[in-house]
Amino acid sequence: MFKGATLPGKKRLDGILPAVTNAVGLGEQAYTPFSFPQAKRACVVLVDGLGYQQLVQRLGHAPNIRRLGLGNPVTTIVPSTTAAGITAFGTGQRPGMTAMAGYSLRVPGTSRVFSLISWNDSQVRAETWQTQPTVFENLGPDAAQVRLIQPAKFINSGLTNAGLRGAQVVAAEKLAQRVDATLNQFRKGAKLVYLYWGDLDSTGHTYGWQSERWIGELEHFDAEFGRLIRSLPRDTLLVFTADHGMIDVDERVDIAHIPQLRDGVEVVAGEPRAVHLYTSEPEEVAQRWREYCGDQAWVATKREVIDVGLLGPVSDFTQSVIGDVAVFARDNRVYVDSRVQSAQAISLVGVHGSLTAQEMQIPLIVEVL
Repeated sequence: MFKGATLPGKKRLDGILPAVTNAVGLGEQAYTPFSFPQAKRACVVLVDGLGYQQLVQRLGHAPNIRRLGLGNPVTTIVPSTTAAGITAFGTGQRPGMTAMAGYSLRVPGTSRVFSLISWNDSQVRAETWQTQPTVFENLGPDAAQVRLIQPAKFINSGLTNAGLRGAQVVAAEKLAQRVDATLNQFRKGAKLVYLYWGDLDSTGHTYGWQSERWIGELEHFDAEFGRLIRSLPRDTLLVFTADHGMIDVDERVDIAHIPQLRDGVEVVAGEPRAVHLYTSEPEEVAQRWREYCGDQAWVATKREVIDVGLLGPVSDFTQSVIGDVAVFARDNRVYVDSRVQSAQAISLVGVHGSLTAQEMQIPLIVEVL
C-alpha cells in the first residue's frame, strides 16, 4: 500500500527533545532512541522547512552547516507538516496521540474545517484538543531553566500552547535578534534554549525551494547560525534539526472539478500533499481515488492508516477526528479544492505533508562545542 514511501524510522523528530533534556540533566531520564553526549547546557535550533534532501543539494550555500558535517538523515513524522511536527518535537509523541494530524481537520460534529496553525474556530482550543503533556511540562521545576526564542505573535498562540507549553517564551523577531536573545539567555543561566526560525519555510511556500529567494534565505540563516555557534559558551550541546522538507509543485488537481474524487466526500481537510477526506463510505471513496490517482498517490482508509502505524499509537480521540480516507501525494502533484481553499493557498509553490524522502527526511546535527 505504501510501496516507495519513506515511512517514519526508529530515529525520528519526536525523540530529539527528550534526548536533549537527558543529555543536560533536566528532569528525569526519558525514553528516546537517541543518545546525545552530556553537556552543561544545550542549544536546540529548529529550522522550519529545511529538509535533508534540500540541504544536501544546496549545501554549498551553507558553509557553517557544512563545517559541522551533515551526516545521515533522520525522519520526521506523518504527516510531514509544521503543526504535526512541532507538536511531535515538543511532546515526544506522534500525531496518533496528540491529534495534531495535519494543517487542518474537521471541527467535530460539523462540516467546518479549522487550522491547527491559526486555531480559527471558537469551538476548538489547543489546550483541550492536544492534551498530552509536553516535554517541558514533564520537567517539573526544571522547566524554569528552559527558554523558547520565538516571535511575539507565537506567545500563547495555539500551536505553542499545543506543542511547547510549559517553558518561558522570549520574544525576538529578526534572526539576528533571536541569536542575540539565545546568547543572552545563556549568560543569564538558562540550561536549555530553543531557537526557532520559520522564514525558510514561508519563502519556500511562496517561491519554491529551488528559487533564488530560498537560496538567499538559506544563506542568511547560515550566516547567523555561524555567528551563534562561534559565540555559544563552551560545553554547550548544539542540536540542529528541522520539522520537514518540501517539494515544488508541478501539477494541481482540483477536487471540485472531478466528480470521481468529489462524490461521496462530505468534507475535505488536511493539506494538498496529505488530504483528509471525511465520508460515510470510506471503502468506496478510497477505491475511486485509487482508480483515478493510480501510482501518483498513496490512498488509504482510516483503518489502514491506523493498522500500519503511520501515525504511531492512536488514541480514541484522534481516531474520531482524523479523515476517513487519507491521500498522500507522490511525485510533485497536489490535490486542492477550489470550493473551500483560497486562490493564494492553491497557488503555493513549495508544499509538504506527504511520504516522499524530500518531505520526510530531516537533518540532525549533534555536537558539543
